[in-house]
Amino acid sequence: MSADAVSPISRLTKPPALKPGDKVAAVTLSWGGPGTFPHRYLAGKMQFEKEFGLHVVESEHALRCPKWLAKNPRARAADLMAAFVDPSIKAIISTIGGDDSVRLLPYLDLDVIRRHPKIFMGYSDTTVTHLACFKAGLGSFYGPSFMSGFAENTGIFPYTAQWVRKTLFSTDPIGPIEPNTAGWTVERLEWADPDNQLRKRKCTASTGWKFLQGNGIVTGHLLGGCADVLEDLKGTPFWPSASDWTGAILFLETSELAPPPKLFRSWLRNYAAQGIFNRIAAILFGRPGGHTLTPENFDAYDHSLLQVVRDEEGLSWLPIISRMDFGHTDPMLTLPIGVRATIDCYQKTLTLNESAVS
Repeated sequence: MSADAVSPISRLTKPPALKPGDKVAAVTLSWGGPGTFPHRYLAGKMQFEKEFGLHVVESEHALRCPKWLAKNPRARAADLMAAFVDPSIKAIISTIGGDDSVRLLPYLDLDVIRRHPKIFMGYSDTTVTHLACFKAGLGSFYGPSFMSGFAENTGIFPYTAQWVRKTLFSTDPIGPIEPNTAGWTVERLEWADPDNQLRKRKCTASTGWKFLQGNGIVTGHLLGGCADVLEDLKGTPFWPSASDWTGAILFLETSELAPPPKLFRSWLRNYAAQGIFNRIAAILFGRPGGHTLTPENFDAYDHSLLQVVRDEEGLSWLPIISRMDFGHTDPMLTLPIGVRATIDCYQKTLTLNESAVS
């Protein structure tokens, strides 16, 4: 299936590209991670500035304690709106995820986002804000946050930095996406111990992505997020419409809470009941999150995908790629929401056909 004939993505604005020296706002939209572990946030800020030559400034409430932030979703939303309005800010990046970004939705002004398009990036609970940007007509970026990704122990993974550069700094077509081959990690080293920042996490050998099924060559626009968080948005005005899903390449990943495969399967059945699997062009599934999971556990998630999509819905032709390098795994890709991509099931390739920035 191709998305050529559908228009929802043509309405998305591509934000201006970043360049060295630009100012980036750090916003805390959910859990107050920077106030809890300031050394971890500072490590991410410093490594980010050094790697990309950018200047980071915190929003008004970004460093507040978690209890205060939990009581003040309106203030968190106001920080985001202020960052969009400020002409000196060229990009906005989440400090960390959490579990209650959905509480910001009543306080977001989509007209502000629409009138002031700029790069917005984060993952996990930041999925909520990505769909708000999507509804406002802005393409955003599912990628690293300051405390997770940019604060990686002993330095940012080269693979993570590579895809941030290709996605946020260049107006050339992004091109083929290659799997990470240098090993991946979900090892948990407690942030409460500052000495852990100097310990490199243990990596597991990379075996590449897994093409579960699919035929031919398909093209569509990227749309998705963290599966756990997307459950918060079903039934709200921020859930994508049927036309938004038509021709989409749905990307999903699971959080560090490692939701059981049976629960993941029930979420998938809701997508099926909405008719989404009959509309989309393909599915990308990130390596399941959670430090308690081993590669042997991943088979159960793949089985859930195949059980719902192939066995129950009869969509054996729909391309599904699993165990991909995005979401709650490191290093991670940056996926630009709304950008058109092509999956070649014969060559087993994924290509982003255009730039994500203007």
